[in-house]
Amino acid sequence: MTARPCGTQWTLTTDLDELCVVEVGGTLRSWRHAGEEVLAGFAADAPIDAGRGQQLIPWPNRIRDGRYTFDGTARQLPITEVALGNASHGLLRWAPWHLVDQGENHLTVGVTLHPQPGWSWTLTVTTRYAVGPDGLSVTSRVINESDTVAPFGAGWHPYVRTESQPVEKVVLEIPAAEYVSVDDRLLPTGLELVDGTPYDFREAREVGRSVRLDTAYRGLRADEDGKWRVHVDLPNGTRHTVWGEVEAFPWLQVFTGKAEAEHAPPHGVAVEPMTCPPDAFNSGESLIRLEPGQSWTGTWGISTSS
Repeated sequence: MTARPCGTQWTLTTDLDELCVVEVGGTLRSWRHAGEEVLAGFAADAPIDAGRGQQLIPWPNRIRDGRYTFDGTARQLPITEVALGNASHGLLRWAPWHLVDQGENHLTVGVTLHPQPGWSWTLTVTTRYAVGPDGLSVTSRVINESDTVAPFGAGWHPYVRTESQPVEKVVLEIPAAEYVSVDDRLLPTGLELVDGTPYDFREAREVGRSVRLDTAYRGLRADEDGKWRVHVDLPNGTRHTVWGEVEAFPWLQVFTGKAEAEHAPPHGVAVEPMTCPPDAFNSGESLIRLEPGQSWTGTWGISTSS
């Protein structure tokens, strides 16, 4: 029997939901709710592409030239985004994860990140995927098992499904007051107010043709429950809502590129909870200093309605 490109697959099935997580990256491959596909994931016999459903640990987004200095020591990471010369989306996207436990409405996967070129620490990571009446929730816990402080950031890369709806007709609501401007390598050049720019989606509006989002946001407005919510409304009446705990995820990235018609389906908009912005290992912006034995926990999720 030929092995699948994404390894072992674990499926969680309830009355309303069917969810699949794969061994490679502990990646969320698919989620079907009430008979409808919510995610723009990938097929069971296909490799992961475009970061669909991946976990971005111990940093999200990019590190310039793969180089950074932490507590006086300079380090060089492998360049994984060769065209732009960056180290991209952490070190666990392609690592083999294992099943920790599975219950009626959840499954948990785990992995240990060991020292390697450009990275000197040991982290243990567990991620719990759970489904219920309110949709999907994803909780990760990371522990620094090393004897020195580790730099840390995290992000997730879910695409909510837009089917064949024209991306310019998709309505977004992003409760963010600031965005990160970038250069042609998608590295940050500054933090700007969204006021008067094409990046202002604080009031729900169509994406239109004037902007292609691959954009990090800050200044997120949380609801009374301490969660920010990004709404993705489709012309067919479907609404997907991605939420995150604002204390754990004060940043997010929105990417509309894979919702464009010229890309192969499934089409989707990526709404990515993040603890820090691009190149945080160099800027120090929102970078977490994870003390020896210290843990970090964060939860995000998705709900859907039509």
